[in-house]
Amino acid sequence: MNEPILCVAQGQQGERKSKVITTENLRILLGRSAVVNMGILIAWWLAFVFAREMMFKMRMRWFKISEEPFNEMHYTMVGYLKLTAILFTAVPYLVLRMADFN
Repeated sequence: MNEPILCVAQGQQGERKSKVITTENLRILLGRSAVVNMGILIAWWLAFVFAREMMFKMRMRWFKISEEPFNEMHYTMVGYLKLTAILFTAVPYLVLRMADFN
């Protein structure tokens, strides 16, 4: 089950180091990445819900933007982040978690 799926050789000034990525290591990496991405999503959502006015006023100093495009921009970007977090970290993690590599 822990057979290497990728070997990376990394050398610095003639040193040879190799890092082996196993399915278990990849599963752990994807799981941690999914948790970090979901944490970013939750923090963004909390900031948008509870500090929306402050965020809007801060953006108004830099850009002349009304509330409607501001809201649309945030909802779109949160949607993109959620979609990419689910597709590229959570789904591969779950596949590796449920797969039987025997």
